[in-house]
Amino acid sequence: MSNPVVNLIIFFVLLVLGYYVFKPKNGWFWIFRNNLKVNQKIVSEDILKLLFRYEDSGENASINSLTRSLKFSDDVIIDAIKELSIKELIEQDGEVLSLTNEGRDYALKIIRVHRLWEKYLAEKTGFDKLEWHDRAEEMEHKLSHEETNLLATELGQPMYDPHGDPIPTHKGRVAELKGELLSKLPVNTIGRITHIEDEPDVIYKQILAENIHIGSQIRVVESNTKRIVFYSEGEEFVLAPVVAANLTVEVLENEIHEEKDMIRLSSLKEEETATIVGISKECRGDARRRLLDLGFVKGTTIKINMVSPLKNPKAYSVKGTSIALRDKQASRILIKKD
Repeated sequence: MSNPVVNLIIFFVLLVLGYYVFKPKNGWFWIFRNNLKVNQKIVSEDILKLLFRYEDSGENASINSLTRSLKFSDDVIIDAIKELSIKELIEQDGEVLSLTNEGRDYALKIIRVHRLWEKYLAEKTGFDKLEWHDRAEEMEHKLSHEETNLLATELGQPMYDPHGDPIPTHKGRVAELKGELLSKLPVNTIGRITHIEDEPDVIYKQILAENIHIGSQIRVVESNTKRIVFYSEGEEFVLAPVVAANLTVEVLENEIHEEKDMIRLSSLKEEETATIVGISKECRGDARRRLLDLGFVKGTTIKINMVSPLKNPKAYSVKGTSIALRDKQASRILIKKD
């Protein structure tokens, strides 16, 4: 014979659990269901974006190439491909997967969010550039179309992201990426770095470690199957061809003489004086404004005032004020020695 008190307690426990499980919007069931939807959305959007990348590079994509490139399980990817096919966002011809017109438009919207968010991180925050891609990967699945347009307006409708990739407009138009791969340029070519590819991650980190700046003028002095050597802003850079292939350079027909003797402030030696000719495009947002506010403006005379025991940082005399900069910061200020 059941105990009425125990039954009543069980009833209230089940009632409370039911409330927390099925509570509208905030219940455990709905939270799990919404998270599942979000995860499905992420998988589908990552597939569309990857297919666009394959098409943009002139390569064919297959189910096998998607499963090798994406971090999700094979079953999850295959289910998402079936769903995308039903929605007529992708189509399959034998082993080859491709985007429909609607799928391509969807992919461009994702890419637009990603590149705008990288631009935002570069211009408005202090996050290191190694973090930009992963943070943008997360946000590209969260921003609505309206929020994306507001972000673009706040940033001044930029055409390119910090790496030089074109940002699609809200209508899906994409500006042309001008230039040739550095690895394919002949000796004595003079050009300007217009794009730095941030994938794969291991090569991008090598480029950052070399302190190579987008927007810098370069001159190729050696190019073969073993190494690519070029001069830029008073320094020599030596790269393996596979690394150089991640740099796009716009070829300049005639050398810009005003930049011929331009070097980085980090190259200035004690007892030397120089004139500031500008700040590298690598320096953006608040960091750029701070340098300008401190007096690092075009035409200003500058010299080393003091060197720390470890040679880094150094204090520079600017308009009668001594300002300490690390070499990484100083490398973004361009000068001509007097």
